[in-house]
Parts: sequence; structure tokens; C-alpha cells
Amino acid sequence: MKIAAGADHAGFELKAQLAEKLRSLGHEVTDFGVAAADSVDYPDYAAKVCKAVMAGETELGILVCGTGQGMAMTANRFRDIRAAVCSEPFSARMARAHNNANVLCLGARVVGAGLAGEILDTFLNTAFEGGRHERRVHKINSSSA
Repeated sequence: MKIAAGADHAGFELKAQLAEKLRSLGHEVTDFGVAAADSVDYPDYAAKVCKAVMAGETELGILVCGTGQGMAMTANRFRDIRAAVCSEPFSARMARAHNNANVLCLGARVVGAGLAGEILDTFLNTAFEGGRHERRVHKINSSSA
């Protein structure tokens, strides 16, 4: 699977760990940065990842900042992006199964690397259930700008 990854200064270390994990599982990762703790603006990196997902260059996106909230707020402004902040595996499973989330947002100051890996595994290994949820996802998409 092709996956886009991006982070701000607070999330760069966790993003690098998750990208390494993804590659070890055989996924292709496009890393949109950052690679250092120098302060940057998270919306710039959320935009890069979302544009890759929207264009079909990658199937999913992973965004990491301090809490995951800023990345999700930015990501959800892009058409057909359904970004979910997840702090445990249950939310990741439901975001994929019921909302067909295509961008996972994580808070590096909220979850450690081990838990983030579990959340990522759940997100990747959960399929969208469709059915009654399809109608709702269509409504989400049609309300986008």
C-alpha cells in the first residue's frame, strides 16, 4: 500500500518511527517531512499529505503533531479527506469501519510509539463496512467545499 506521512516539529520523531514500521511491513511511504525539531506550521504538512491522498498518489495518509488535533482540523478542510484523531485502537477501527477514514492523525504528546504502532496497525487492517455507513460518508463528502 502507498501511504503519505507528514508531521510538524512535535511529531517528526514519531512519524519517522511509524514510517520505518510501515516500510518494514512492505508499504511504500512518501514522507512529506519534517525531519527535525525546528518549529514549522503544521497546516503546510497536512496539506501536502492530503493533496497526495486526494490525487490518488497514495491510498492513505498519516499525520502527526503534538495532539493530532491541528492536523485533523486542517486535513478535514480538503475535499474527500476524512481525517480522524485516534488515541487508542478502538477509535481507529471505528473511523475506518464506519467513516472510511483515509487519514490517521496522531498526537505525539498523547500516545507513545508502542501505542501509536497499535493504532496504526488497527487503522491499516480495518476495512470500511459500507452498507448504511456508505450513505453517511457520501453526505460527509457532499458537504465539503
